[in-house]
Amino acid sequence: MEPLSGSVNAAVPQAEADPFSGPVPNISPWNFTVLAVLMFVVTSLSLTENFLVMFVTFRFKQLRQPLNYVIVNLALADFLVSLSGGLISFLTNARGFFFLGQWACVLEGFAVTFFGIVALWSLAVLSFERFFVICRPLGNIRLQSKHAVLGLIFVWTFSFIWTFPPVLGWNRYTVSKIGTTCEPDWYSTNITDHSYIITFFVTCFILPLGVIFFCYGKLLRKLRKVSHGRLATARKPERQVTRMVVVMIVAFMVGWTPYAAFSILVTAHPTVQLDPRLAAIPAFFSKTAAVYNPIIYVFMNKQVTNRGRTRCELVQTAGLLDAAVNIYMS
Repeated sequence: MEPLSGSVNAAVPQAEADPFSGPVPNISPWNFTVLAVLMFVVTSLSLTENFLVMFVTFRFKQLRQPLNYVIVNLALADFLVSLSGGLISFLTNARGFFFLGQWACVLEGFAVTFFGIVALWSLAVLSFERFFVICRPLGNIRLQSKHAVLGLIFVWTFSFIWTFPPVLGWNRYTVSKIGTTCEPDWYSTNITDHSYIITFFVTCFILPLGVIFFCYGKLLRKLRKVSHGRLATARKPERQVTRMVVVMIVAFMVGWTPYAAFSILVTAHPTVQLDPRLAAIPAFFSKTAAVYNPIIYVFMNKQVTNRGRTRCELVQTAGLLDAAVNIYMS
């Protein structure tokens, strides 16, 4: 079987195989049109929804709590994923190849990876916040705004440390098989590149997932113990928030796990032959994760829904008063 010509290696001697000069051979243009439409819809929804989450949180003082700091950070990460990766992906698919050049490829690959890991570590911090609030491992010590800020500084610093090395030469950000997006070089057979991929998965996937599973394992045991009585009633709001965070984590994992599994597969078997369209599915599906969290946050957060309902009632009341004044004046 002939190797597919849409290799991820950017340095290809044949001009026709250069991903920066033309589309991947043997792929019909309509495939790129479908991907461009998908990225336009996903990017538009994500930018709108995540901007609204950030705006509403900053607009209403009651929502400025340590938990919501982390949720806003998650919304910011998703917003930036869509602004960088989503927008560039829409443009490149509209043209059918990565016409922006190698520097933009490195920028997109780094940005999507960096902000995606920020989002995953934000969910790990959310899990720890729920564990700390409900299980109270340090007694009556409560999380304050300064603790949330320190957690976010850790998230951004740690994510940057482990996603920037490919820019410096430890592995690299290069064009994917479909030729319209960029990512770490999963297909490299170089032992140095493999060492980065292994380190990346441990620090940016296995470790945050370990934090999430540990925190929610403790949470489930704690919530079972307080499932009856006055303590359960007193902690009902915390249980509702915990359910919201669980749904957000599940939604994120649904979006990103196929891409993580695919990346592990091709790292373990870099010579595997895959149709570029098949190889592109996990990467493009992962970008839809930026759409889920704002919807979950709005519909499962009673603070947000109550503020929105109050706002609507105030607008309706103002409209009725205005109508009454007009009738009186006439």
